[in-house]
Amino acid sequence: MPANVPELTLMTLNIHMGFAQFNRRFVLPELKAAVHAVHADIVFLQETLGSHARHALRHAGWPAEEQSSFIADTLWGNVAYGRNAVYADGHHGNAVLSKFPILRWDNHDISILGTEPRGFLHCVLAVPQGGKRPPLEVHAICTHLGLREAHRRQQLERLCAFIAELPPEAPLIVGGDFNDWRQRAGPMLAKAGLVDAFVATGQLSPRSFPVRVPLLRLDRIYVRGVTVAAAEVLSAPPWKHLSDHAALTATLQP
Repeated sequence: MPANVPELTLMTLNIHMGFAQFNRRFVLPELKAAVHAVHADIVFLQETLGSHARHALRHAGWPAEEQSSFIADTLWGNVAYGRNAVYADGHHGNAVLSKFPILRWDNHDISILGTEPRGFLHCVLAVPQGGKRPPLEVHAICTHLGLREAHRRQQLERLCAFIAELPPEAPLIVGGDFNDWRQRAGPMLAKAGLVDAFVATGQLSPRSFPVRVPLLRLDRIYVRGVTVAAAEVLSAPPWKHLSDHAALTATLQP
């Protein structure tokens, strides 16, 4: 870990359970290499498998550990995985990979009865400030919201209620797959003091889906209490072949 961190880089990506678009190929090893090449300090993952017995039998190279731990390897020494969907063959959810210590974490169920399980994973990271100053506590929330607008509104209301309980002076990063093609999340989160990282750098919310011809603005990074130095969509090769979503990155200055 560096002695001081003047800025940090966040990446968020829906990894589609390690399969390329339309589930044509198992690409988790290639996806891992691409994520490593970015050298982000913090990585948010959605649709990451904790286990899947049937896939493990069918696909060569299927990892023995959770996909989040497989991707983290030795580059990210701290991993939190929030299981959301559980089924006969296994389970999947959201994950946070961090080069900084995860002081504590908790997974919040925001599922709507009768629909696909959804949740958000909240982590508190200890980011070093250099010198004799104590580490800065940075709150990081990785989420994946529902497909129906009415459900997303309820889920965003629960997320905003949770954010309202966090220390207002603490840096906060919220990212993931919002499924928000109608762009309703921004105004709701703005009431909680958050801003879209891309908007903060003079851009529009990013088009991230489908990755080969990005049309819909589904994936987002929102921040509070940090300065956004840069924000970028990663949709060129090799990313076009690794998921159905593009990856997003943001460079932040706490």
